[in-house]
Amino acid sequence: MDRDVRIALVSCRSVIGDTAGNLCRMEQWIIGAGNQGADLVCFPELNITGYHVHPPIDMVAEPIDGPCSARLTDLAEKHNISILAGMAERSGNRIYAAHLLAQPDSGRCRVYRKLHLGPPEKEFFSPASKIPPLFEACGLRIGVQLCYDAHFPQLSTHMAINGADLLIIAHASPGKSSEEKLASWMRHLPARAFDNGVYVAAVNAAGDNGCGLNFPAVALLISPEGTILQSYAGMEEHILVADLSAEKLRWVRKHPMKYFLPNRRPEIYQKKQNAGSTE
Repeated sequence: MDRDVRIALVSCRSVIGDTAGNLCRMEQWIIGAGNQGADLVCFPELNITGYHVHPPIDMVAEPIDGPCSARLTDLAEKHNISILAGMAERSGNRIYAAHLLAQPDSGRCRVYRKLHLGPPEKEFFSPASKIPPLFEACGLRIGVQLCYDAHFPQLSTHMAINGADLLIIAHASPGKSSEEKLASWMRHLPARAFDNGVYVAAVNAAGDNGCGLNFPAVALLISPEGTILQSYAGMEEHILVADLSAEKLRWVRKHPMKYFLPNRRPEIYQKKQNAGSTE
């Protein structure tokens, strides 16, 4: 991370079967983020197509080189802002939960496919088979995760070892109140930041998806020390705009008691000791 970066996290409603409408509403949020000086705007999991774990997801999924990604690239160019947004991706007979990065002048989208599927998702989605390289945007190296991915600390550590400055975790997590959802996140997301010396940003979908699921609006940004810099938990759609300090990240990583990653001993985790060994 070579400079301060302003990011916008948009907790917004997405309706299954209304991809065009979702993209149209996205543009208004993108304009709002740009008006507040954001370099990067991030939307929830599957916000373009809407999220569901039942057959409607089959009907809205489309190839990664289809109209959704083309429109996303156009929006990034038109508004001169980097965009992270999600869609149900169809590839052959498989459907993936995908998150796309569109940047001005890039010409195409980068793609992250969800690695860890929640139990209700396994009937309709396929898991990715490998971790993609980090995204680079706005002077940041970004590790993207989707919802259930965040419950596996090895993924965050892998991304940090490979140079991530920021982990962005986009959610489509229904049920519970916004306060209960934020409390749930607080059990594990600060640890992802603290243990790895990275910023962590998370954002959930908001409202009714038009197909029986309701999402609490939640967003937060966590410092590399594991402290909450900003958060939102409420009933309405919301845009949370926050600044990432390059100096804060450098300070944490120079501090011998705040940056733990260089002192890992991965070789001892891989050993299988004989039963009864005291070594």
